[in-house]
Amino acid sequence: MAAALEFVRYQSTKVNTRGIHVGIFGLANGLAKDGKLSEEDHRWWQTANAWYDAAYPDPNLMDPTVYDRTINLHAQAWFKTSAVHLLDRVPGYLALLDRHGVQWEELRSSTPGRVLYEDDVQVVVLPNR
Repeated sequence: MAAALEFVRYQSTKVNTRGIHVGIFGLANGLAKDGKLSEEDHRWWQTANAWYDAAYPDPNLMDPTVYDRTINLHAQAWFKTSAVHLLDRVPGYLALLDRHGVQWEELRSSTPGRVLYEDDVQVVVLPNR
């Protein structure tokens, strides 16, 4: 019997005002938006985000309802563990968050929730509660 596909997610340890655990890209984007990044960190963040934007599909462009807050308020993205080329660059984001005292956690699951969107490197799900 084949092993179950595993997924991984990096997110805030606490829920935000909307009751969701923000993913690491959202956390890093928030630091940038709030002007908390040094010039060096800001350049790194822009370059890293541009690389990710080019490296895999944006689920929202494929299906605009995926992250629609009126339909899927708690939708969250998980990487497939087979997406090694994407996961290899995650430590840079984690180091950025660490430098700014932003707490994060790593979650792994073979069944992260009800799948709303899937491609070869990720799923967007409504998480199991």
